[in-house]
Amino acid sequence: MVPARLVGLNGSLITRVLAAVMMLVPVVSPAQEKPRARDLGIVVGTLQAGPANAITDVPGVAVGHRTVASGDSINTGITAILPHGGNLFLDRVPASIHVINGFGKLLGIAQVQELGELESPILLTCTLCVWRAADALAEHLLAGSGMENVRSINVVVGETNDGRLNDIRLRPIASSDVVSAIQSARSGPVAEGSVGAGRGTVAFGWKGGIGTSSRVVQTERGAGSYTLGVLVQSNFPGDLTISGVPVGRRLAARAIGMRTAPGESAGSIMIVVATDAPLSSADLGRLARRAVFGVARTGASGSSGSGDFVIAFSTAESTRRRAGDQPRPTSSAAVEVSGDRLNALFQAVADATEEAIYNSLFTATPVTYRGRTTEALPVAQTLEILDRHAARRTVER
Repeated sequence: MVPARLVGLNGSLITRVLAAVMMLVPVVSPAQEKPRARDLGIVVGTLQAGPANAITDVPGVAVGHRTVASGDSINTGITAILPHGGNLFLDRVPASIHVINGFGKLLGIAQVQELGELESPILLTCTLCVWRAADALAEHLLAGSGMENVRSINVVVGETNDGRLNDIRLRPIASSDVVSAIQSARSGPVAEGSVGAGRGTVAFGWKGGIGTSSRVVQTERGAGSYTLGVLVQSNFPGDLTISGVPVGRRLAARAIGMRTAPGESAGSIMIVVATDAPLSSADLGRLARRAVFGVARTGASGSSGSGDFVIAFSTAESTRRRAGDQPRPTSSAAVEVSGDRLNALFQAVADATEEAIYNSLFTATPVTYRGRTTEALPVAQTLEILDRHAARRTVER
């Protein structure tokens, strides 16, 4: 609708005024409704996925997005991952960070590595937006109840560079975007693809984005189960491989006239791993390192200019720490998982990471930047290639 004060102005002036207004007001993209990898018969590994096949299958974990898009030059956003619904500064979770390749701007890494704990939500965003996002997150947390006397806080903000689809030098993230992402965080199904911090990312030359997956791991002697979930922000190059099939090469042979060539030379990935298994920060580090196997299976090699990080944390009540204190005493009913009993979790994190990357591609939608569109992975052609290799199977629900 044209504002009343513009009635009577000539059409070209109205157009210019409205265009200027739209450039100043970020819009939120709706959740994408595209089939995920598993819906299409692309099943990774033998472990069962959780109910939502998402990181939010881990009890207490919530994810929120704020997608910032305007015109054809602003394509970025914020994705927030909350380990639990309480005050993380006062009720911290054990955590570890693994650096695959360090050409990135992961704020908060030093203290997590030193103390082995996480005291803030995890934010993902664009490279040049990191500092604005971190400042907004710190301001939001310090204003919370019980934080009146806090004089030091370690916020964790990761990124990938979405400059191919976003006017990144504008640093188009506001404090309100950070607060919106945090306040919108929910459990259950997670919006994937070209949303939040995945709005402007590119993977394997196709539109990348946010992807997630989960696995349920049975404990010894059938005493119960643990859940492990992964969320990725995919923005990296490579030779796309799905279920062992060199899909990228087959698609490239058909991609005459494609505006975005697969296998671009730079990019990054952020991987967030959550589990309710009671793990120490040391064993969370071991878990984080196994996520790399899942990335490698998709055809990535880790370019020199990439910032590739894995952030892993446990939500188990028995492993949490009050600010400044040691871990809570471990009860006999929640003995810390370690040693050979980690093997199933190692398998779970590799499989969930691989599937999360596939989901980031299959759910992505095309995004245009200044007249140049990065297309989504062509699903029909991809499935045709996989079928020629008998690489799909039916999933029992």
